[in-house]
Amino acid sequence: MSVQDIIHQTVTENPVVLFMKGTPQFPQCGFSATAAQILKLLGVTQYASVNVLTDDDIRQGIKEYANWPTIPQLYIKGEFVGGCDIMKEMYQSGELQQMLQEAGIVSA
Repeated sequence: MSVQDIIHQTVTENPVVLFMKGTPQFPQCGFSATAAQILKLLGVTQYASVNVLTDDDIRQGIKEYANWPTIPQLYIKGEFVGGCDIMKEMYQSGELQQMLQEAGIVSA
């Protein structure tokens, strides 16, 4: 299986996936920490997190998969949502909460 296949399988088999540096419990960069904190604030406790620091192929492959140069990257129901700044904007506007509710991840 190619790296792209592995990434595709991960984002399609898990309702919420956060590709990040480190883990939600021990983030290794401020942007990843912020992304994980936003999910926590929204009540998203069950999600797949992928530590890109443990696999250089995944770290590079995820950038190509979404055609997005930075990490973290959030996926909801297989759809690329964005990185830290986009997550912050969507959280502040209520759009991220709405997206998670519509996907059945969190309740209203």
